[in-house]
Amino acid sequence: MAAMEATWPAARTSRVGPWAIREGQGGGKRVSAATADGLWSADEIPAAEAAMAALDQPNLFLIRDRDRDSVLDAALHQRGYRIVDPVVAYAAQIKGLAPTPPAPMSSFPHWPPLAIAAQLWEDAGITAGRIAVMNRVVGPKVAILSRANDRPTGVAFVAVSGSVAMLHALEVAPAHRRQGSAYNILRAAAHWAQDQGVDTLALVVTEANEPARNLYASVGMTVVGHYHYRQK
Repeated sequence: MAAMEATWPAARTSRVGPWAIREGQGGGKRVSAATADGLWSADEIPAAEAAMAALDQPNLFLIRDRDRDSVLDAALHQRGYRIVDPVVAYAAQIKGLAPTPPAPMSSFPHWPPLAIAAQLWEDAGITAGRIAVMNRVVGPKVAILSRANDRPTGVAFVAVSGSVAMLHALEVAPAHRRQGSAYNILRAAAHWAQDQGVDTLALVVTEANEPARNLYASVGMTVVGHYHYRQK
């Protein structure tokens, strides 16, 4: 979670009683979700809801895979919150993830993003708010563009926090899916991260995205955590 906070940061995070309130500014659910970062009571949930409403954001809580959050999960369920987008976190040691680099010309680590990389993200619904998140990241970061048959096929964002490189916003154009582009991006990400002195590559994906999860498992990534959202 700490690596995700650093490599996909909210525009602002404020404290309202026991709650961490994130201002996402269009950067996605996790950077717009509240979390319980201290002892809380059910009577304090409305304060979090009011803080999110003041930011013109929906009532959205992130529920982490730990005992303390299971109590919050039950309390939100009682208040009519539904589960949204269960997420799985994967990680792998880089040295075992990609023993050989991707083929020459198949991927291009670069920053800032090339226009074609930005276009691929835009076509996939990665809008300006999420690009702004990438720009906010402090520290080593890179866009990775994949190519096949002289055509751009996919793109991802990778950033470093401590000994972990997190991969975000992996998108492959629909016409090029299941043809190796995502795998080439993973390999390129691993080799770029290794050059930064990092030993672990990690990412998160929704439970429902079975093709992506199958790919991550096939290259030796293992499940290291879960979380989900509660939204009203």
